[in-house]
Amino acid sequence: MESLKNSRKYILMLIDIILINLSYILAYCFRFNFDIPTYELARFKNDAIIITVIYLIVFYLFKLYKNLWIYASMDEFLIAIYACIVGNLLGTIYGFTFGERLPLSVDILSGIIIIILVAGFRMSFRIVREYLDGKVKSHIIYDKRVLVVGAGKAGTMIVNEMKFCNEVNYLPVAFIDDDKYKVGTSVAGVEVMGTRNNIVQLAKQLDIDEILIAIAAIDMKTKKELLDICKETGCKVKLIPGIYEIIDGKVTLNKLREVNFEDLLGRDPVKLDMEQINDYIKGTTVMVTGGGGSIGSELCRQIIKFNPKELIILDNYENNAYILQQEFRRNGIFENVKYIITSVKDKKKLDLIFNKYRPEIVFHAAAHKHVPLMEENPSEAIKNNIFGTLNVVLCSDKYKVKKFVLISTDKAVNPTNIMGATKRVCEMIIQSIDKRSKTQFAAVRFGNVLGSNGSVVPLFIEQIKNGGPVTVTHKDINRFFMTIPEASQLVLQAGVYAKGGEIFVLDMEDPVRIYDLACDLIRLSGYVPNKDISIEFIGLRPGEKLYEEVLTKEEGLNRTCHNKIFVGRPTFEDFNSLMVKINEFKTIVEEDDREKIIYKLEEIVPTYKRFESEVAVSNFI
Repeated sequence: MESLKNSRKYILMLIDIILINLSYILAYCFRFNFDIPTYELARFKNDAIIITVIYLIVFYLFKLYKNLWIYASMDEFLIAIYACIVGNLLGTIYGFTFGERLPLSVDILSGIIIIILVAGFRMSFRIVREYLDGKVKSHIIYDKRVLVVGAGKAGTMIVNEMKFCNEVNYLPVAFIDDDKYKVGTSVAGVEVMGTRNNIVQLAKQLDIDEILIAIAAIDMKTKKELLDICKETGCKVKLIPGIYEIIDGKVTLNKLREVNFEDLLGRDPVKLDMEQINDYIKGTTVMVTGGGGSIGSELCRQIIKFNPKELIILDNYENNAYILQQEFRRNGIFENVKYIITSVKDKKKLDLIFNKYRPEIVFHAAAHKHVPLMEENPSEAIKNNIFGTLNVVLCSDKYKVKKFVLISTDKAVNPTNIMGATKRVCEMIIQSIDKRSKTQFAAVRFGNVLGSNGSVVPLFIEQIKNGGPVTVTHKDINRFFMTIPEASQLVLQAGVYAKGGEIFVLDMEDPVRIYDLACDLIRLSGYVPNKDISIEFIGLRPGEKLYEEVLTKEEGLNRTCHNKIFVGRPTFEDFNSLMVKINEFKTIVEEDDREKIIYKLEEIVPTYKRFESEVAVSNFI
């Protein structure tokens, strides 16, 4: 293989020697009208070897002998031109300074001809390859007719790969671009046939199978608008990654991805006050319980950017912690991160951990969160969510943690299920102990997190891939949604504002009807809801309600300095009476008596209405 590479390099050098000298001879012919004086030829012969060597050295330094020219792009073509210009300048300087002084017109003409011959010869490899590939592709029966949205650099790269990659049976039929000056022109041999307003019409008229959104630097609002249009076509839709995801700047077909629900949300990235977050995290010891889970692991990823003195990742599930550990190590994060496998239910072990590491900030994300499972296992919900939280809270108070942030849920508001009721008790714990502790305790409440374990979106996507049916509990059920990075970043920002006792509410914008979500995902996968992929209603699950809320009537809502974060007033302060009631749970939990557990939850959380929960259970059965 090495000998083959060397042979190719020497052959290219020999051809360059011929082309360089041929260029000078042709320059002389043009300069003297093909009647070259003998003395001029003699002057050139004296300098020919040195000038040729100068060019070869420049070509070598510009790596013209290392490039694989059959795959050369515009970048390689420009480098070849730059090399020729530099070689010409150095050759001219040599002639004027040390060698025979050739006519300036000959130097200029030879430089132009060398660019044409040397760069043109190299690009001819690419031209021949594309011609041959095009001949092969012209006999292929295409699987998919494609409409490409975006006639810019990314779209051009995608279309060129479709046209000349034999393994891909995509036929680029037309471009769409909102730049009206491009409409009617051709890009990479494909006509720009309209703007976004023409997508639905052209998809039908041109019998399009798939739409590719090929705009790298696209904002979330524009993406959502395009997807809303595309889902009316019945075509499958794919996107290229965002510009920051394309590390090498190359856009290829294997980087295309399916549409996900984050795209449909159409939200711009959360803007954080990086300076304020840095001020309270940098140089501190931070603990994240449930640190290997969906929210916990993303919190850890965000926290590590602010250079804490030490990050303590505590999780009960070793696989989660291991996966995060491997990710951090791949990214060169080895030091100042500790991975501890234990349960927040183990009070003695927690005390030892707090005593050893003395965390200054605690983010408490460890919890059982699956509503139907907790309906069937109420004692585990009590032990993990209530007693586990109480253990971490008491250790935080004992070891003088500065800030404690509880990850809560909108299901804690007027709960109709055991999981939500236990999380409301957790909020009551941190609000009441805050009045007697030097630690600043606060909670952050948000809704469903897209892509988290148990999220509905991955389930829908998997059901669509399997041909359906897509299962929805109720046609009118709706939920608030956030992405994992959104939720985690806003939790960090809320930590800035925490002074003690607050429940922060994250702005999740408008709730989404789950039935509409299912329909959108089906359409953007190229299918028709209830025709190609059926939607089945399976009834509300145990503890589920149609509409979630984010605040109780008593809490009210005030703005913070961040437009995505609001704060509710503390509504519970009696820590002693709460402890009496929680301690009464110990005997009940040991008996694993569901009725007694629910009764005690109703006593502690007056807004807990198990009537709706029981209706849901009967529907589920």
